[in-house]
Amino acid sequence: MTRSTGQQGFTLIELMIVVAIIGILAAVALPAYQDFTVRARVTEGLSLAANVKSQVGVGSATQQNLTATAMTWNDQAGGMGARSKYVNSVLVTSAPDAATDGEIIITFSGNAGPIDGQTLVLTPWVQAGGGPVALGLAFAANVTGPIDWSCQSADVGVATARGMLGTAGTLPGRFAPSECR
Repeated sequence: MTRSTGQQGFTLIELMIVVAIIGILAAVALPAYQDFTVRARVTEGLSLAANVKSQVGVGSATQQNLTATAMTWNDQAGGMGARSKYVNSVLVTSAPDAATDGEIIITFSGNAGPIDGQTLVLTPWVQAGGGPVALGLAFAANVTGPIDWSCQSADVGVATARGMLGTAGTLPGRFAPSECR
């Protein structure tokens, strides 16, 4: 009886093809993973801002209440409002009778990588019968209604389309949630 000796193992060309495929997949996956980690850091900033959004929305029925809320919030964490490993500050603006009154500015820290020093801005709007009115201007005009929030990164298309454009942030739109682009 004779036994045929067949090819065993892989040829060099087959191994090179497998290595090339793995290299291409890694080249595509690595940037996507890096963007994902940056977006997670942005989400951390939005989570820190959730508490002050609630305080502005519920506890600020008048200009004086809003000013007190902003001062109290901003005095926390050594004058930075709120901080974390990736967020340098979460501060509330207080410019009475101005369109920017009550805006929440999230500034990302050096630990946040490519978004170091970038900002994301949340702006409160009163939904009145004629459309949204900036919270500070609503107080001045004695307009009441439910509060809605707009979010602005460097891209402001969604806020513009909704008629709720506040101060633009500096965070690149690719890292921002879709509502903030």
